[in-house]
Amino acid sequence: MNQRAFDLAQLRTFVAVAEAGSVSAGAERVFLSQSSASEQLKKLEERAGQPLFLRGKQGVTATPAGAKLLDHARRILAMSEAAFEDLQGRSLDGELRIAITDYYRPHDVARVLKMFSEQHPRLRLHVTVLPSAVIDSSVEDDTTFDIGLSLRIVAPGTKRATPNRPHAASTVVRREKLVWAMSSDADPRHLAAPFHLVLLPSTCQLQRFVVRLLDENKVSYLVSHSASGMAGLQLALKAGLGISCLNESSIGSGMVLCPPTIGLPQLPAVEFHLLPGRPGESARVSDAREAFMRLLA
Repeated sequence: MNQRAFDLAQLRTFVAVAEAGSVSAGAERVFLSQSSASEQLKKLEERAGQPLFLRGKQGVTATPAGAKLLDHARRILAMSEAAFEDLQGRSLDGELRIAITDYYRPHDVARVLKMFSEQHPRLRLHVTVLPSAVIDSSVEDDTTFDIGLSLRIVAPGTKRATPNRPHAASTVVRREKLVWAMSSDADPRHLAAPFHLVLLPSTCQLQRFVVRLLDENKVSYLVSHSASGMAGLQLALKAGLGISCLNESSIGSGMVLCPPTIGLPQLPAVEFHLLPGRPGESARVSDAREAFMRLLA
């Protein structure tokens, strides 16, 4: 092997572990045992000539060298897949419209879309952020988008989320817990009833669910801030304007979980669903959905 080159399998494991935050979780993503993944990482670090991860009880974090390699590795893997697809005659081109919920990995979604674009450089992406209810209700309308990714709430005591439209069969690409979140410098007055809520507009199904849940549990609250989107909601939380209900991947720096002792009701999980193909859609859109699903998974 060229001593000035990296092994693709080792890079793929490296990226999986870096994104998962632990060797065990990363190994599952690439269908390896933990010992096999550790061995690949050891060989990669030997090839790089320096440590790529700091290991601790909470998992792994990239060293400065690891962070630098991570950026290269993502591009290398994307180009490798693009080359394979091209040689197989499955290279994607043309325009593709993607509708995506505001809640899907807000700190990471730009990188996911960038990777998708790099894997298919001749594909022109048009991405729109829409409420999940709007995405699900447009599953049969091909004038709005080609591929839709929506959020659905898993009712307590059930294994799967109930579709917003009964006929909308879909693929679950991610499942997360819902949590009550607040600023790390939260005003103590916000941690007692009436709770100060930071919410998205009433068009958001998750926010409607939160209000209904609090009403059903007779928890008093007031809406102290209404944000137009996830970015605004996160800024309002960090500023200490109140508390909110978020999925785990929406929690960022400056935010912490609310103490369980303050009396807020328990929350269910949510799932992110990739909507199915429409009857008669083009092979290009079907191939793009399959490629996008592999990246999301």
